[in-house]
Amino acid sequence: MAEPKTKYDRQLRIWGEQGQAALEKASICLLNCGPTGSETLKNLVLGGVGSITVIDGSKVEVGDLGNNFMVDESSVGQSKAQCVCSFLQELNDAVKAKFIEEYPEALIETNPSFFSQFTLVVATQLGEDSMVKLDTICRQANVMLIFARSYGLTGFVRISLKEHTVVESKPDHFLDDLRLNNPWPELKRFAESIDLDVQDPVVHKHTPYVVILVKVAEQWAKSHGGSLPSTRDEKKEFKDLLKARMISMDEDNYKEAIEASFKVFARRGIGPDLQQILNDSSAEVDSNSSDFWVMVAALKEFIANEGGGEAPLEGSIPDMTSSTELYVNLQNIYQAKAEADVLVIEQRVRNILKKIGKDPNSISQTTLKGFCRNARKLKVCRYRSIEDEFNSPILPELQKYLTDEDYSVAVGFYILLRAVDRFAANYNSFPGQFDGGMDEEISRLKTTAVGLLSDLGCNGLTLTEDLINEMCRFGASELHAVAAFIGGIASQEVIKLITSQFLPMSGTFIFSGIDHKSQLLSL
Repeated sequence: MAEPKTKYDRQLRIWGEQGQAALEKASICLLNCGPTGSETLKNLVLGGVGSITVIDGSKVEVGDLGNNFMVDESSVGQSKAQCVCSFLQELNDAVKAKFIEEYPEALIETNPSFFSQFTLVVATQLGEDSMVKLDTICRQANVMLIFARSYGLTGFVRISLKEHTVVESKPDHFLDDLRLNNPWPELKRFAESIDLDVQDPVVHKHTPYVVILVKVAEQWAKSHGGSLPSTRDEKKEFKDLLKARMISMDEDNYKEAIEASFKVFARRGIGPDLQQILNDSSAEVDSNSSDFWVMVAALKEFIANEGGGEAPLEGSIPDMTSSTELYVNLQNIYQAKAEADVLVIEQRVRNILKKIGKDPNSISQTTLKGFCRNARKLKVCRYRSIEDEFNSPILPELQKYLTDEDYSVAVGFYILLRAVDRFAANYNSFPGQFDGGMDEEISRLKTTAVGLLSDLGCNGLTLTEDLINEMCRFGASELHAVAAFIGGIASQEVIKLITSQFLPMSGTFIFSGIDHKSQLLSL
């Protein structure tokens, strides 16, 4: 067997060893292993999750051969859960795989405690009633839950859990933490020790831009009552000051300084997103608080005291034109400050843990370092229960989506995916599932959808005939192309949740294969 380090080499670059370790510890339960469920699990098995349990009560039929790569002709008549499970096991022998031949709906009804053994449940192709029940079960057991469903050319994915906290949110664009607008004493002293008006042209063009900006910003503040450039004219004037200091046109360090001058103009202190987390009621910790909130409580104290309104320093600096000696010195100054900040946070975390009656060493230094390095990018996601969303969606949002051209297809499919479940409850089959009077099915589905809309408080609003006709044409089929896409989205979200990295999606994700558009609905 290949050594895991080389086996998962490419993905380790994305979510690192800690992320991979979290995946290898995770146990995943899949409900229904049709194409949507099988495609989701395939991606997770290849990624190296710890264990999978496949639950499906059906037997493989000839029709399954056309949309599920994980069964073949020899599987017909056999347990679908068993066939899919053994195929998935072949993809990665390091994953523990087992199956249970039972219908998920029955398991949800008769054995709710069964689900508490898993890290995460992927529930595919479930009807509305089972979704609501399973959501309640998983929330009580603190098990993460993802719903996925494909239906003809449409499908949805929805995450559900009380709260998900992310330290490594890895945003695409984020201002690096250089503190040019608020330098600490050591950085100031270092800048003061360097002469910008040095005569030697080689030295002049190898002064790092961090030093140039700290010094010029300080001079500016002295002559402007302590404040930094804020208006458009002031910012232009500041850049002109930098230009005027250039001796020749090929000084890259000054060009970098002009390009990076917006970092001097940035607001001091912490951003509104972090402020919201610090103000969250969960930041008032007690013996039930998670490690995340304990660290947030320490962060709050740090910002108010030693941090002087700032989060702990991240401690890394980008590449820049500089002499090696100055760059290394600068790097050391940033690293030393970041390490000092971690020690202060560590002390505060240990004190808080002691105060709430927990082991003061229960949070490791590695965890604390990672937390401090990402303190400005923390995220907290909370999800409404499925029952709340289904019974009392946020009306202004729903009405806005229904009347907005950009959202009309997505919200139309959202309503119809719920309407087909009502339809099935009334008529014992999905619209268009069996050959027969299509016109009658269409008018029944329309009546069902209008009824659903009025129950949700959207009287007088209706869906386009086109969508209703399409939904009946789908006949509850699972198309492989759509299932593979929905499974791809679902597995990506599973990885975000398990590794606690990147930002999982909020709201309900709806895909329309008719116009190839995806939308997130916040209901």
